[in-house]
Amino acid sequence: MMEYHEMKENDGMFSKAVKAGKRTYFFDVKATKNDEKYITITESKRRFDEGLQRFFYEKHKIFLYKEDFEKVSKGLNDAINYIATGEYPADYYDQPEPRPYDTDDEGHHESRTEIDSAIDKWFDNLNK
Repeated sequence: MMEYHEMKENDGMFSKAVKAGKRTYFFDVKATKNDEKYITITESKRRFDEGLQRFFYEKHKIFLYKEDFEKVSKGLNDAINYIATGEYPADYYDQPEPRPYDTDDEGHHESRTEIDSAIDKWFDNLNK
């Protein structure tokens, strides 16, 4: 497992692996062509495919951009604090209601299958 201060040799960016039970979380700092840094958070879980009779890793990835760091960090800290204390953050009732993830900005609805299929194709292209 990579230690906190180690960097990936192939791209010179920061990488941190955190084993947590049956899952491993990877926190990787990457950069765009314009040298804008962002974080990818990958959850990796070992699974067994009964049909193929072999293990594989199921991965889920989140891209977190610099302009969102503060808000996402606050949201995560608020959720962790709620679990630890049962107390809502002071601004809890001031926040807007969350939208369902399957509604776009214009209110169009897509099925989960359509969204999942599009995401799968996008990730497949990343691996090429």
